[in-house]
Amino acid sequence: MGLKQPQLIDRLTSFSLGNHRISNFEMETSAIYGMGKVLGHSCLSLSAIVANRISKTFSKDGGAAVENLIVKTLGIISGL
Repeated sequence: MGLKQPQLIDRLTSFSLGNHRISNFEMETSAIYGMGKVLGHSCLSLSAIVANRISKTFSKDGGAAVENLIVKTLGIISGL
């Protein structure tokens, strides 16, 4: 079974509106926000960017980027 839209990533990364371009897209968060709305919850999503789809470059250490996001977020939350 093939992909329904195999060129989707290329089409999204080449799309622009004025000076704005899509440099990242994340699909799982939409489910979090959708379920949160249905259940009456407030939701928040934080992402560590580990790839630049426009330049086709990737983080050398994605795990470190995620770890940094977790540490920074916990530091902000603990200060509230």
